[in-house]
Amino acid sequence: MKDFYPEVGKIRYEGAATDNPLAFRHYNPEALIAGRTMREHLRFAMSYWHTMVAEGSDMFGVGTVSKKYGSSDPMQQARHKALAAFELMDKLDLDYYCFHDRDIAPEADHLAETNKRLDEMASLLAELQKEYGKKVLWGTANLFSHPRYRHGAATACSADVFAFAAAQVKKALELTVQLHGAGYVFWGGREGYETLLNTNMAFELDNLARLMRMAVDYGRSIGFQGDFYVEPKPKEPTKHQYDFDATAVIGFLRQYGLDKDFKLNIEANHATLAGHSFQHELRTARVNGMLGSIDANQGDQLLGWDTDQFPTNVYEATWCMFEVLKDGGFKLGGLNFDAKTRRASSNLADIFHGYIAGMDTFALGLKLADRVIRDGRLDRFIQERYASWQEGIGKRILDGTATISDLEAYVLVKGDVATGSGHQEYLENLINQMMFTG
Repeated sequence: MKDFYPEVGKIRYEGAATDNPLAFRHYNPEALIAGRTMREHLRFAMSYWHTMVAEGSDMFGVGTVSKKYGSSDPMQQARHKALAAFELMDKLDLDYYCFHDRDIAPEADHLAETNKRLDEMASLLAELQKEYGKKVLWGTANLFSHPRYRHGAATACSADVFAFAAAQVKKALELTVQLHGAGYVFWGGREGYETLLNTNMAFELDNLARLMRMAVDYGRSIGFQGDFYVEPKPKEPTKHQYDFDATAVIGFLRQYGLDKDFKLNIEANHATLAGHSFQHELRTARVNGMLGSIDANQGDQLLGWDTDQFPTNVYEATWCMFEVLKDGGFKLGGLNFDAKTRRASSNLADIFHGYIAGMDTFALGLKLADRVIRDGRLDRFIQERYASWQEGIGKRILDGTATISDLEAYVLVKGDVATGSGHQEYLENLINQMMFTG
């Protein structure tokens, strides 16, 4: 079998002192943290689209890296991409991958021929999964790249486009089941609008829910036992997307009775595009019982678009893993590196450096999050801050035994009320002490 990355060997854990750039300093897969191995906690996944397909193009220029993998024939390229993907996952010790249908096989002129191509590639991927011991974290359908989806897919003004999108989702679900995927994601790449002048918002939202309900019903009927996810994103490519942020998605799912079937796939870069912190979106999903999976990346605060960079911010990774640990760990989700090398990083081996950086960052974040939780001072501070709700009038409010008249009578006797300091600066310094001095 052809070696697509001959200059890179197996990436192994060598510890923080190593000077080997192609080694892990913090990700030790079998190291135990909070009762599980790092491998079990982190559930790292390769993004097929960025890693195997994206060639470094942007809105101002064509690609800078060839992803033809030694062939000019589209299907042969697809086969080679699959072989290269599993070589890369094997060398990086990644257990999972995520894919869009159009990542693994090129679209043909007719849906029947496209599906034949997908069937061929699914058979190859199944063989490679068995050979290398890899799994699918989640699958999805690309309902945004083709011109037919210029006005949306599930939210399109055309019933024909809705039907085509439904057929594509049906096939993507079948592929996910065939490849034993743990999840299926909806990302509404063009499920939104540019202007309300030509948009029936209520109708589009109803149709978006219709397609999602069809997908759940069909998926369950063919044996899909995994999680369905929605991935929030506020804008880009449409100006205003219906899956704006975690709060909007949760409200949508509850409105249409889909909240028992769906969880959220939170992406760091999408959180910042929505004007939130990564941790805010994770916390919102967690406290609503809907934290499912995570797209691990980061954006550039000086740029207003989705840059999908490999994550290197240890604080962000720490607070991400803090939320995951507080949620009891991943169930079926994991950390998918929805990230790509920079356009100027034109060597195929650069992708290994990106993954190593991301995996080490989250491994370190896991260790530090566990340290913060085990220390206990942050939890104790928050518990003490809300202590007034555990007795007296606070307890009566929570018990439902205090009426609004009771509360008026209480404050008329008590007089003016005050609260203490939030001690934010103390807590920020405390976190630095826990993270960097143990």
